[in-house]
Amino acid sequence: MAKQVTKDMLIYEILEIDPGNAAILMASGMHCVGCPSSAMESLEDACMVHGMDVDDVIYSINEYLKKKEATAQTAQ
Repeated sequence: MAKQVTKDMLIYEILEIDPGNAAILMASGMHCVGCPSSAMESLEDACMVHGMDVDDVIYSINEYLKKKEATAQTAQ
């Protein structure tokens, strides 16, 4: 089962799950993924600061993780 991202996770935790999540966050408008604040900021807080819908971002990331896992399982 693919790991799931939640709104209370810190940005750095989301990037540790899969560095590819950085591209999703940046495409959503969050260009501060490398910012030192990301070590202490939850996804929900970061989305609020950037005027983003946290549920939309969570959906995009979790769909990416699901598809990546399905592709990996198919390759095996």
